[in-house]
This record gives sequence, C-alpha cells and structure tokens, in this order.
Amino acid sequence: MNKLLFFVDRVSTWIGHAFAWLILALTLQITWEVFSRYVLNAPNQWAFDLMIMMYGTVFMMAGAYTLAKNGHVRGDVLYGFFPPRLQAGLDLALYFLFFIPGVVALVWAGYTYAQESWAINETSNITANGPPLYPFKTVIPIAGIFLLAQGLVEIVRCVICLRNGAWPKREEDVEEVDVDKLKQMVNVTDQDIARSDEYIVANNRGQK
Repeated sequence: MNKLLFFVDRVSTWIGHAFAWLILALTLQITWEVFSRYVLNAPNQWAFDLMIMMYGTVFMMAGAYTLAKNGHVRGDVLYGFFPPRLQAGLDLALYFLFFIPGVVALVWAGYTYAQESWAINETSNITANGPPLYPFKTVIPIAGIFLLAQGLVEIVRCVICLRNGAWPKREEDVEEVDVDKLKQMVNVTDQDIARSDEYIVANNRGQK
C-alpha cells in the first residue's frame, strides 16, 4: 500500500517540480516585456494575457503537489492539538463532504470549458489579437484529475491513521531551513551561540 501511496506522491511531486519552472519563464517574460515597453517602446499586446495564463497554470498544477506535501492552508488553531485519529476522522469527513464533490465538479466543468474552447478556437478578448485560450483551459481538467488522484491517496492515509493511530510517512521533499537540523549539522549548541553573543558584546564594550 505504501508503494502505491508513494508512487502517486512522486507523480504529484514531479508535476509540481516540472511546472515550477514556469515561474522562471514568467519572470523572464515579464522582464522582457518591461524592457520592450519602456526601453524599446515596443510593447506586446499579448503579454498580459500570457502572464495570466502562465501564473494560472502554475497555480493549478501545483495543487496536487501541495496536497501531497500536506501544505494546503487549514485552521490549525484547534486541529493541531487533536490526536491523530480525530484529525484523520475530520479530514476524512471533509474529503467526502467537500473535496471529492468539489474536485469532480472542477474536472467536469473544466472539461466542458476546454471542449467548447477547442471547438470555437477561442482566443483571449482582454487585449486585441489575444493568444489562444484553449490550451490554458485544457489545464483545468488535467489539474483536477491529478488533484483528485492525490485526494484519493490522502483518503487512504486517513483510513490508515484511523486503524493504526498514527499518520503514515510521506516522502521527503525540499523544505524551508530547519534551524535545529542546521545546528546539528555544524555541531553547534545553544550554549555555544550564547557564549559567542556574550563574547561579541564584551568585545564591543571593550572597544568603546
């Protein structure tokens, strides 16, 4: 079971990492547009539409990745104090009440929007000569499918937690700097830092 869970996690992670490169492309595109507009005096009419599409694609395709890393926003004020089984029970209820119906509706509506957009070769009407919209609208159902698959994995995790009383492990990924781990890596303790601070303060006083 863990192999299956980790496989879906890896797919979601790979997709998240792959589409994260759009942030770099978006940054370069905005930089070039600013240069073209204010230095070359040659703005591109499609630039604003492309920015929206690229950012929207990153936002949607990161959904499954964020869920795989348990990174979506939740009200942790009370949730964090609950025992794992109660957390799993609440999560399971919310998945069935809101997540599954919402994501299924997203996939269905997204498929309809994409199908209609391809049928009429839809283009953006925000600016003149806007770029085609059908590739962007196709992202909606695709992102929804990956999000739904990851949601099913999370439901299985809730069931496992209800049985075992502990949350199953997740695959590790890039995280923010953990100060405690960093201290362990460089063999520095809080006492060492305190002594260093005292030495610096004493030195400053001596120089004055």
